Parts: sequence; C-alpha cells; structure tokens
Amino acid sequence: MTLKQLLAVGRGNDSGATLSEAFRRFSDCLPHVARNRTQRGAAAFLDPKRQRKTCERTKSPLRQLAMTTERNFWEIKLAHRPQSFWYPYPTLRNLGVLEQLLERATLDFLQLCRGPYQKIADIGGADGDLAFLLEKMDLPVDLIDNEPTNFNRLEGARILKEALHSNVTIRTVDLDSQFTLSGEKYDAIFLLGILYHLKNPFFVLEKLATTARYCFLSTRVARQTDNGQQISQEPIAYLLGPQECNNDSTNFWIFSEEGLKRLIDRTGWDLLSYVSVGITGNSTPAHPERDERAFCLLRSKIVPTITASPNPVPAHKDTARTIISWNTTTATPGKVYVSIDGQQELLFATSRQGSATANWIRPGRAYEFRLYDSDHTRVLDKVSVTTAPQ
Repeated sequence: MTLKQLLAVGRGNDSGATLSEAFRRFSDCLPHVARNRTQRGAAAFLDPKRQRKTCERTKSPLRQLAMTTERNFWEIKLAHRPQSFWYPYPTLRNLGVLEQLLERATLDFLQLCRGPYQKIADIGGADGDLAFLLEKMDLPVDLIDNEPTNFNRLEGARILKEALHSNVTIRTVDLDSQFTLSGEKYDAIFLLGILYHLKNPFFVLEKLATTARYCFLSTRVARQTDNGQQISQEPIAYLLGPQECNNDSTNFWIFSEEGLKRLIDRTGWDLLSYVSVGITGNSTPAHPERDERAFCLLRSKIVPTITASPNPVPAHKDTARTIISWNTTTATPGKVYVSIDGQQELLFATSRQGSATANWIRPGRAYEFRLYDSDHTRVLDKVSVTTAPQ
C-alpha cells in the first residue's frame, strides 16, 4: 500500500483526522527498520514526562506524517548515494508550522491545494522531499529550483523521482533573472527558506502574485542589529555582507517583521496568518545562535479568489451559516454559483467582488461555491464548504 492510497481519503471532510489516520496506517506499511524507528519515536513523544511543547507536536498530523516520510526518504537516499551528497537540512519539518498557519487562517490544507488550477509548486525545493510528499497526497506538483545553485545540481531530486516512480515535474528556473513560468498557474506555491537568498525578492514575490492563489512563505527575520539597535517595528531590509551569515555569499536580504509585511503588501499579497519560530526575542540578521524565522500564509490580491469563513462551519442541529467572499480582481463582474451534493448549480451572487451570507448550511451536506467569469464559461476559483463534526 502506498501513501498516495492512504491519503486518497483526504478528499473527505475532516482533513485533520484523515492525516492522523494516514500517519498511523502509513507507519504500518514502512520497511521493518523504519517502522521500528517510527514506533520508538512515537513512544518517546507520548511519554507524559516530556515537555508540553514536545507533546503538543504529536497532535499535529502533518508534522507526524512529515517525520515518518523523512525517515522513509532517507532510507531511499542512502541506498543510492552517501549522506554527504544530499541536501543536509530537514525540509519536511516545516509542515508542523504550516499547519499552524492554516489553523489561524481557518483554511483546510487539502482544499487550499486543490483549486481550479489543479497544480501546486515547490520553489527552491532542494532534493524535492516536500514535492514528493505532496504528490503522495494526490496533488500534482512542479519542483522548481535553479540547477547551477542547487545543492547537488538537482541530481538528488532526479534520483528520488526515479526511485519513487514519481510524476513530479522538475524545472530549473533562475529566480534572480527576469524569469517566467511559461504561463503556468498554481493553486499554491511553497517558497520556504528562499527569500533571503534572492537578490530581488520584490520582483519574485510580485511575479508570483500573478501566478498563484496562495503562497506559503518562510524566511529569516531580525528584531535588532548586532549592536543592539531595535528594528522590528520599522520596515527595514538589512543587506548582508558576502560572508556575514553562515559564510554563505548567497544570503542577501534579512527583513524586520514590519519590513517583511510591507514587502508582502506591496507585491500584491494579503497576509492571512503569521508565525515566528526560533529566537524571537533578540534575533539578529547573521548570528547563528540568534536566528528567527517568519512563516506566512499569503493570498494573492491579483489572482481571482473565493473563500468561506468559517469553514468548516460549526455543527448545528438545524442550519448554520458561513460568509462567502470573492474577488475577480478585474473590472468585469463575476458570477458565484453553488452546487449542493453535486447537483445542478444555483446562482448565488453576481458582482466583481463582495461578500454574502449562506445561512442554510446543513450538516451532512456538501456545498461547492464556484466563482465564474461574467459569461459563466470559466471557473476562476472554487471552495468546498463542510460542517465540523459534532
């Protein structure tokens, strides 16, 4: 049994329960050695003497799934090349933080990634661990990185793709050039740990805002300079010296929190949720022991969107309500239709942008709201509304 098969039920209503169940079942299907390591790790996490923070991590289905998959991928990697060949940092461990972003924005991970474009992208994805995991969730994925600067010139990603019999598309793109993505559109992009490596982060974020509905972004930020000058409340970008941070000349811009938020707004994105991790009290641009990372969930102000809040809708014995909001991002009006339990569409609203309440949501029913162009010929975006379990 594959992880893709286990996660096929991810199309159900309760994605959290689905991922938890997938984790348990996927662990049973791992090779014996990997399964034993996973079970020992789970037992340690469940030890009541562990710190509360450690115990809380076990409640994150995405984090658990990431840990299990990371071990499995390393077995495959080491069967093909020595450890020194592979990108050394654990990219999948970001998933627990991404889950926090989704919870704060009241958005469902699988729904967000399964929009009208039917494709997502992992940009700067190193060996492709995240891209291959997302593919196992039945999500079509492009892995985008710059071959000349990739840790092993993308050979690692190609080895994994062959070993996993993957259909992930591997593309080499230089984000420091005036790049294009050949007209591709994405439901979501993952831009994790890349921004401070870019010479022109403004151009990249602005370009991606025309390409994707949502963006998961992470980057290093700082609250003060090395001499203690506070910068967190000012919209500042600090330009690193070529060897100042980790002796790595590809590190360029470190933003203050306000600087990052202004960059996000100016490049065509709405900030839906924000989480910082690491040294969050006195972080600096370069000191290795005062490293803070900001994680953001963004929604494009340029790409058409339709959302529901709350979603899932709190359960009620009779009917409940949610607010549907949409924006065509053009001067042309759009049309919002709703399909209930897969039946014929009904017109819900007509305007370029707006919000309207659906106060007739019933438990056990499936609702899909679709934003169309003015001719009702092209789906611009869609959202599925479900009810939370009682």
